[in-house]
Amino acid sequence: MAVSNPARPAPGERLCALAEIADPGARGFRFRQDSALFAGVVVRRGALLAGYVDVCPHAGWPLAALDDRFLTRNGDHILCSGHGALFDLADGACVVGPCLGERLAPWPITLRGGDVFTA
Repeated sequence: MAVSNPARPAPGERLCALAEIADPGARGFRFRQDSALFAGVVVRRGALLAGYVDVCPHAGWPLAALDDRFLTRNGDHILCSGHGALFDLADGACVVGPCLGERLAPWPITLRGGDVFTA
């Protein structure tokens, strides 16, 4: 049974304008409520826009060591900077690395009128 995170933003919260995320690119978001922290990442490449919880499924640490440096240099994959695992942009599946067969937890997002919102 999954434990609810009180810091996870409710559906309908505006995150940013789509134009604030490079193409290809990604942007991380952090939310805090008391001692609880929720971290998410939104990735963009062409028409693809996807959200994931910012936690490596193998190690449990954040994916990026530096702010918003979530993608490989060519923008084809999400990179875990801790151990080099690569994840598919569209479904979060690990395609290279120690967590092969696992996937990033989805963080539902939606695009409305040029802005990115939680869904």
